[in-house]
Amino acid sequence: QVQLVESGGGLVQAGDSLRLSCAASGRTFSIYAMGWFRQAPGKEREFVAAITWSGGSTYYADSVKGRFTISRDNAKNTVYLQMNSLKPEDTAVYYCASDRRAYRISVSSFSREYDYWGQGTQVTVSS
Repeated sequence: QVQLVESGGGLVQAGDSLRLSCAASGRTFSIYAMGWFRQAPGKEREFVAAITWSGGSTYYADSVKGRFTISRDNAKNTVYLQMNSLKPEDTAVYYCASDRRAYRISVSSFSREYDYWGQGTQVTVSS
């Protein structure tokens, strides 16, 4: 049974930082790319960032590029999302997800390419 458990969300002010964590279990974490997505109220889920299985490559949505950093620690089966200079428009439920294909060379921004998802963690940024 694969499980992804996010943590680290909360209520912050604009300009603050947060670090989200996603702990994985149930399959070999280190051979799958990982992604972060978010969903704001009344909006569709959108891609935020992804990292290859090795951690060698990362990819970001334009809206977070330069402010967010995705990283992973394969020894701890954990992926992180460091969020700096937060804006009110970053308010959403943030989900981590695991790629459905092992050893993918690149990363995907399409949710259909991820087969396991966490339950989400709320991030609220006040102005």
